[in-house]
Amino acid sequence: MAGAFKKFMPLFDRVLVQRFAAETKTKGGVLIPEKAQEKVLKATVVAVGPGGRTDSGTVIPPCVVPGDKVMLPEYGGTKINLDNEEYFLFRDGDIMGKYES
Repeated sequence: MAGAFKKFMPLFDRVLVQRFAAETKTKGGVLIPEKAQEKVLKATVVAVGPGGRTDSGTVIPPCVVPGDKVMLPEYGGTKINLDNEEYFLFRDGDIMGKYES
């Protein structure tokens, strides 16, 4: 996994995340079909860019750091495949919240 991030680092205020796996079973043990599974809105931050720039040129650092657990919007983001793993690229401002650990 570390090799993939040497090849790709987000720029500006972009954040690279990996979504949590979708629930495939109910609490009772019934399998959920793929079409009926809910979209996963939780993810782990994998890499962040240096931050966005204001008109005066100062850099505003991102609000998240690698390892943070975040809540994503239902739609949006750019899907990226690195070393057969699926990741998503969001702007820092699009991330809806951060979970306390």
